[in-house]
Amino acid sequence: MRRREPAVYIITNKPKGTLYIGVTSNLPQRIWTHKQRLVEGFAKRYGLDQLVWYEYHDNMEQAILKEKQLKKWERPWKFRLIFESNPTWRDLFEDLA
Repeated sequence: MRRREPAVYIITNKPKGTLYIGVTSNLPQRIWTHKQRLVEGFAKRYGLDQLVWYEYHDNMEQAILKEKQLKKWERPWKFRLIFESNPTWRDLFEDLA
């Protein structure tokens, strides 16, 4: 059985484009579902499938709390967070595989 790894993530469609913040217990699988457009909703509607930031947590409660905090942040703060660890807004999905 696969170990659960709670994570918060941000996906986009282009650098400084539309952002989606999510939480999952299986980041590689979740990003793959975004890339395959398998789930109806905001991310599919706007073509958001490039992983530009993520952070693992010890448990799902911490991950959910971080997700809620990030969703309240102003847009420039989110851009700064992404830029600090991923200045070229490279799709980080390849790093997970």
